[in-house]
Amino acid sequence: MEESKVFPVVRVVPPADKINQRSEAERAAHKQFGGAALRPDLRRQPRFKIEVDIRIRSRTCGLLKGRTVDISEFGIAAMLPIETPLGESVHLNFTLPSGPLTIHAIVRQRNAFRYGFEFVDSESVHEVIRRTCRDLAMDQALGIA
Repeated sequence: MEESKVFPVVRVVPPADKINQRSEAERAAHKQFGGAALRPDLRRQPRFKIEVDIRIRSRTCGLLKGRTVDISEFGIAAMLPIETPLGESVHLNFTLPSGPLTIHAIVRQRNAFRYGFEFVDSESVHEVIRRTCRDLAMDQALGIA
């Protein structure tokens, strides 16, 4: 008769000094969003809810319209009604609180109708995204958004 083996659950905990270096807003966002930013196996940066219309210009599919779900410094997720090929280079056009933005991205993930796009644009455009994420983190931590 074969014995069933029990494997211990291992939880990775970030070093305390990294947590202590975070600002009050970052700690609040960490608490609210379950610490996803500190689990490198899941996300490089935290995501923030943002629901706005988005237009995607694709070489293979033409112009697609959808709705964003969330954003991070490295990308954005959106719901689309039409399948878009993974790995395709696209141009995204959507409006941030600071104004309209057009950014180059790569289609990286698909789960049913939800798509993940990785930003691949200039540093100046990334700075706009960084500021937006920082503002959304503060708003969401304070319960504004």
